[in-house]
Amino acid sequence: MVESARVIKLSEAAPIPRERFRDTFWGRALGHIARDRLTLAAICLVALITLSSIFAPVITTSVLKVDPDRTNPVERLLRPGAPGHVLGTDDLGRDYLARLLYGGRISLAIGFFGATITLLIGLSLGMITGYYGGRIDDVMNWIITTLDSIPGLYLLILLSALFRPGPEVLVFLLALTGWTGGTRLIRGQTIGLRHQDYILGAQAIGAPAWRIIFVHIFPNLLSITLIALASGIGGLIVAESTLSFLGLGVQPPVPTWGNMLSNAELFFRSGPHVAIIPGLVIFMTVLSFYIIGDGLRDAFDPRMTS
Repeated sequence: MVESARVIKLSEAAPIPRERFRDTFWGRALGHIARDRLTLAAICLVALITLSSIFAPVITTSVLKVDPDRTNPVERLLRPGAPGHVLGTDDLGRDYLARLLYGGRISLAIGFFGATITLLIGLSLGMITGYYGGRIDDVMNWIITTLDSIPGLYLLILLSALFRPGPEVLVFLLALTGWTGGTRLIRGQTIGLRHQDYILGAQAIGAPAWRIIFVHIFPNLLSITLIALASGIGGLIVAESTLSFLGLGVQPPVPTWGNMLSNAELFFRSGPHVAIIPGLVIFMTVLSFYIIGDGLRDAFDPRMTS
């Protein structure tokens, strides 16, 4: 009888109203994004480019029926719309759409994993230095100031010339040279949070430092972390493209959007599409990531009205 009474009580319980979720921080943020058409368009474009790159083997094999690495001197520099080649061919006669899809896999992977590693380093060091302060903060500020005094592009060019990186090594080079900005951002936010009443209350009851950092401070940094991730992906795609264009990034025959542009200036008169198409894809992708970051910033800003 007791068990049946409990079942009746659970079945008669009122469902949680949707308005309660809409009034939460995340509910308001998602509602703002749902009404932001520009951010939604950028998300859709990034999703389309990402999915097309992920399924590049299926698209090239089953739909286009081409091999991205097969060269054909007879069909070199065909214009877009040529029979059997939607976006034409490059200077070696390889299908340009297939190369673009496979290049997107590398460029987007470098951007995503590089930004993720960079943000993890910046998040960890920023929370630790911001929470403890003192000598730890002084030493970290000295390291960040020293690294930031070296132009980032020059440092990347030097490291790339020394190591001649593949995609995996390039991810770590980009991460190891780009973590300072994220660390400074997270450090500043952590300093502002550590003086809040709930942090002081947790310290008063004897909560360990690791629990305060990861349970009380980290959730309040999640929104700014997502914003930094979106912007960081776009920035690293540009960095990879720059290095590959200079011949210091991922080396052919592995395609990336950057090294597809490396010799494009030599064939601009006879085949302008070899420069315009990857440049346009890089521009649209990076712009979309920055628009997403800007939209997330507006959505997570508590001063924005719903």
